[in-house]
Amino acid sequence: MTDTEQAPATEARMSLIEHLTELRKRLVISFVAIGVGAVVGWVFYDWIVDQLLRPYCSIVETEADCVVFARDPLELFNVKLTIAGYSGLILAMPVILWQVWRFVAPGLYSHEKKYAVPFILSAAALFFLGAGLAYWSVPKALDWLISQGGENFEELFAPKEYFGFIVKMMVAFGIGFEFPIALIFLQILGLVDNKTLRKGRQYAIVGIVALVAVITPSGDPFTLAVLSVPMYLFYEIAILFGRIRIRRADKAAAPT
Repeated sequence: MTDTEQAPATEARMSLIEHLTELRKRLVISFVAIGVGAVVGWVFYDWIVDQLLRPYCSIVETEADCVVFARDPLELFNVKLTIAGYSGLILAMPVILWQVWRFVAPGLYSHEKKYAVPFILSAAALFFLGAGLAYWSVPKALDWLISQGGENFEELFAPKEYFGFIVKMMVAFGIGFEFPIALIFLQILGLVDNKTLRKGRQYAIVGIVALVAVITPSGDPFTLAVLSVPMYLFYEIAILFGRIRIRRADKAAAPT
């Protein structure tokens, strides 16, 4: 038998306890990485706050208006913890993705393990690209949300709600941009059929819009469009990848 025909030997030998032990190991490493990233976020807290305030400052009339109002003595400390925690998650994302790969790698065929480096690099790049797109879209989302209140309201943002809004948007967009990696990986594992993806385009559009509405904290039309359109394009890219992969496999299996 060739490598492509042989079942992964490591997967066959691993018991349920060994799987759970391996999962615990990967989770521990991931949490340690998040903790280290959180320390970095704590150290650079002031700089991060300045960057997160920029979207709000870009839509107010004067620099003096670019302030947030703490309503609770404990709120600022909780905000610092929140920003440090989310910073840790974002900074640790390459390590987390590597641990995900290491956990599933024993169940892959030898020829499938060559995707390790492309998987990590592309997944990390897409996550940061999604987070960057969210950061770019925040001023427009804020402007739209504020405009819905009319002229009788003056916005006085609280630190917890404002910073939570931005970091959740960035994480949501980053996770959303992992969509093509997930679809491609499921096709490699044989859990999703390329033909099924092609037939399910209409359902995919509805599902993507519904998912974006759930995972994004604002739910405004601009944010829905900014994330939904790339996710559907990623869906088509995943289909294209699957078709190319099938053609290559058929060509390799064809008698010479």
